Amino acid sequence: MPYEKREELPDSVRNVLPPHAQSIYKEAFNSAWEQYAKPEDRKGDSSREETAHAVAWSAVKEKYEKGDDDRWHRKS
Repeated sequence: MPYEKREELPDSVRNVLPPHAQSIYKEAFNSAWEQYAKPEDRKGDSSREETAHAVAWSAVKEKYEKGDDDRWHRKS
């Protein structure tokens, strides 16, 4: 279930991340979806979708951080 455009991302992503971070999320999710297709490629018993979402959040956190205002901001 890769995402073709940002508008397809879950509300929990679209409602909290700025547009650029959403793009990072989408690309990382899609890449992980392909990379972790086989269960033996994943850690533990995580589903393909759970793994892809975890990878996507990790990618966002490389460039963005949640501020004291509960909004996501690009790291300096």
